[in-house]
Amino acid sequence: MSQIQNVAELLDDAARAARSVQQVDPEGRLSVADAYAIQAASIERRVQRGERRVGVKMGFTSRAKMIQMGIDDVIWGRLSSGMQVEEGSALKRSRFIHPRVEPEIAFVLKKDLAGDVTAAEALAAVEAVAPALEIIDSRYRDFKFSLTDVIADNASSSGFVVGAWNDPRQDFSNLGLTMNIDGRTVQVGSTAAILGHPLRSLVAAARLSAAAGEPLRAGWIVMAGGATPAEWIAPGQYVSVEMERLGVAGFHVGE
Repeated sequence: MSQIQNVAELLDDAARAARSVQQVDPEGRLSVADAYAIQAASIERRVQRGERRVGVKMGFTSRAKMIQMGIDDVIWGRLSSGMQVEEGSALKRSRFIHPRVEPEIAFVLKKDLAGDVTAAEALAAVEAVAPALEIIDSRYRDFKFSLTDVIADNASSSGFVVGAWNDPRQDFSNLGLTMNIDGRTVQVGSTAAILGHPLRSLVAAARLSAAAGEPLRAGWIVMAGGATPAEWIAPGQYVSVEMERLGVAGFHVGE
């Protein structure tokens, strides 16, 4: 078995068992291409178990995070059907190692979108937009990782919740939002924090996924990236995002 397959199996098993592992590339010896190959192989194991690909998620969509990680482009991960949590339902905390949550805006596509597209072309492919929450959960001990570590680990993506879908023909470039836990506001932000405009994240998603031979498909969801810092979650909480004009999305945290 190749190193790519070995690491993919390690990370997939860690996610399934909700147990942390040591970094796989602490010295940064893997290439970014190797890291994405590990991610693809890990997600393919889920598909072989019966899950479906349902979209992609974007990461490091704030300039501050790019600078912190020493990169000049976003990263991306793959979404599968097993990651989706129904809005308003209960999330099993025991499925995760050390989960956090961040507010995002989500797109659903009405037609395929691939390659180098303009913002206008990206918008024309959008069926609807919605407030959303992403559950991130690194499989690495103490949430400590290098760039290649996090890419291999599906960009820390572990779950997502999407609220009601809205007409995309409105200005969603700078919508105010709050993230709340048990009715208390814990983060305040704007969709403008996502690359200055969330559409730029969708443009990047089309470019990066096509380059990997997996162009965005009609019906897929694209999670545009965190609009605020993430918050830890714990059993018994109710977590929600309230987004200007788009509404609310939330979930309960079970045991």
